[in-house]
Amino acid sequence: MAPIAMDVPQNGTSKNHDTPSTIFEIDDSDFSRLLDRPRPLNIERNRSFDERSFSELSITLSPPRHFRLTDHLEHLYSPGRRSGLNTPRSHSLFEPHPMVADAWEALRRSTVYFREQPVGTIAALDHSTEELNYDQVFVRDFVPSALAFLMNGEPEIVKNFLLKTLRLQSREKTVDYFKLGEGVMPASFKVLHDPVRNFETLTADFGESAIGRVAPVDSGFWWIILLRAYTRSTGDSSLAERPECQRGMRLILSLCLSEGFDTFPTLLCADGCCMIDRRMGVYGYPIEIQALFFMALRCALILLKQDDEGKEVVEKIVKRLHALSYHMRSYFWLDLKQLNDIYRYKTEEYSHTAVNKFNVMPDSLPDWVFDFMPSRGGYFIGNVSPAKMDFRWFCLGNCVAILSSLATPEQSSAIMDLIESRWQELVGDMPLKICYPAIESHEWRIVTGCDPKNT
Repeated sequence: MAPIAMDVPQNGTSKNHDTPSTIFEIDDSDFSRLLDRPRPLNIERNRSFDERSFSELSITLSPPRHFRLTDHLEHLYSPGRRSGLNTPRSHSLFEPHPMVADAWEALRRSTVYFREQPVGTIAALDHSTEELNYDQVFVRDFVPSALAFLMNGEPEIVKNFLLKTLRLQSREKTVDYFKLGEGVMPASFKVLHDPVRNFETLTADFGESAIGRVAPVDSGFWWIILLRAYTRSTGDSSLAERPECQRGMRLILSLCLSEGFDTFPTLLCADGCCMIDRRMGVYGYPIEIQALFFMALRCALILLKQDDEGKEVVEKIVKRLHALSYHMRSYFWLDLKQLNDIYRYKTEEYSHTAVNKFNVMPDSLPDWVFDFMPSRGGYFIGNVSPAKMDFRWFCLGNCVAILSSLATPEQSSAIMDLIESRWQELVGDMPLKICYPAIESHEWRIVTGCDPKNT
């Protein structure tokens, strides 16, 4: 994986544009500029380390170490044009690797149809787990499949998925006589076929059937992000401008932007509400949810109409983005300097001048973090809450932080430097690990609730 520098000069300061080139290319000092319509992308991509994985897949053409995508983007990503990158329909740039063809075959077999229309892909083609819910279409799981379909010039399945999940959102959601928020998106849905009536219906799971009975916080964010990806890929803004899509976004955001007792701009959420449905001690303010929240807010800022109903929501988004970016970059960020500062923290400080704002005990610093932190590099830690910081590395949250520009250009480079320095620990012989480090023995029993699936 390589970092993508969004047209940033060498000194690390953002260029000033009259209007944004892309939703993720704006100086965070003025999020209101995102209200303007974006111009075509102008992205410079710098590769920080070798291309071992990609060179194996790309047979005939290997891009130079530094190149500008400007000349290729209109050809590859223009509305209605299929990508030439590693897809079964590739005719121009690359010869597809056999593994890619196998992957597409599996993806085709996993496609779910509702009344003869493709509406998503099931979570797993594993018949040994039929008693579980892996035969359902999960919102979060379908997103990478949807991006593949969009890049292959097949937007129909993505559009159908967005509309079907939106319709499911409008249903009344009750768990043990308790009514959930109106904006909650389903974790998954399933197509039920009535052979007698020869009729199909969709049934959704909002957490009432899920393992642990936890409603998904991230589904709504993924839905907004995917709607933006569909609009950007196809050039078709009519879907996002539909009244039901506008209302769906407002309902999702009303759950997240409502005021309460919390003094932090981050989003409070339960364990098991993201990533996987099993307990991993991920609760409070996990980095993954905050990064997705930030990304969804920026997408919604582009998609929402400036009408009477949307204007108030847009104003709340702009204010929240300012507060959230400051909070995350200041308090979730960890590098060698910050690590040394925490080690010397005083505790039980009172008043707004306190340096140790979350009353973090220096003794709570785990031993592994000193060996893990390189001299060059850093990352967003897993969680920050009063007197408790989760110093674990979580892959998705850090990668989404780069993609959404939640991380500054300097922080983005530092995250990639850390991955490069700790390649063996974070990657090894597989794609990026979900979490590092692995926990063992008694600590594993406490954190996971002895759940064997988290081994």
